[in-house]
Amino acid sequence: MPILRSVSALLFSGLLLSACVADPAMIKAGLAEPPAPELAPDAAYAAIEDEGLVLPAVPVEKVPDEFQRQTVYFETDQPRGTVIINPADKHLYLVTGRNQALRYGIAVGRAGFEWSGEALITERKTWPTWTPPKEMIERDPKLEKWKDGQPGGLTNPLGARALYLTTDGVDYGYRIHGTPEWFSIGRNASSGCIRMINQDVIDLYARVKDGAKVIVLNADGSMPSGLNLPPPQPKPPEVPPVVVIPPIIILPPPDFTI
Repeated sequence: MPILRSVSALLFSGLLLSACVADPAMIKAGLAEPPAPELAPDAAYAAIEDEGLVLPAVPVEKVPDEFQRQTVYFETDQPRGTVIINPADKHLYLVTGRNQALRYGIAVGRAGFEWSGEALITERKTWPTWTPPKEMIERDPKLEKWKDGQPGGLTNPLGARALYLTTDGVDYGYRIHGTPEWFSIGRNASSGCIRMINQDVIDLYARVKDGAKVIVLNADGSMPSGLNLPPPQPKPPEVPPVVVIPPIIILPPPDFTI
């Protein structure tokens, strides 16, 4: 029987980098080494009970170290609390101090669904309802059953938490959310949303605030100059209706003996 951890046990506040960090200029010049990353303990991915639901443990041994939660040296001029997403290396960084960050592994949009730009976290939900947009239903008619929303739960695609993103007050449908498919982390797998391991999104949810800035970098890792949205996805070809041809009824030959 796995030991269930409380959500608060996942917040490893003791793993923040030391305040004594080498000067970035010296690191760039090769005169100093950046602090080594510190992985979260395995207990961070243990089974937990959360709002009456038992979230299963993640097999840490099957998750590459680079996609496990860890504290890292991260050179940036962004203020503490900013979320920076690098789709190229499949990492989400939460700035925790001067050139310090918590780094999480993520899954990002697959080909044709990539985007970049700045947004704000304007809403946060626990065990959110997932409502597929009509465009997604058109691509996958099996999702029609959830057109009015799939209740939150262990199999819900949004996982244990969702952070809702808006740009200039407009919701383009992008979220940072958990996923029951922990094995998709490190891949281009979503329709543009940022997926996280459920235990990681619970940790991030507890650390960020409403109104926090989110920066999604360009594919080459550079800062975006504006909001760059993917082109509209082509609609699936319409399937012509099936025409049912009634069977041919062969009548018996006429009887001329009468």
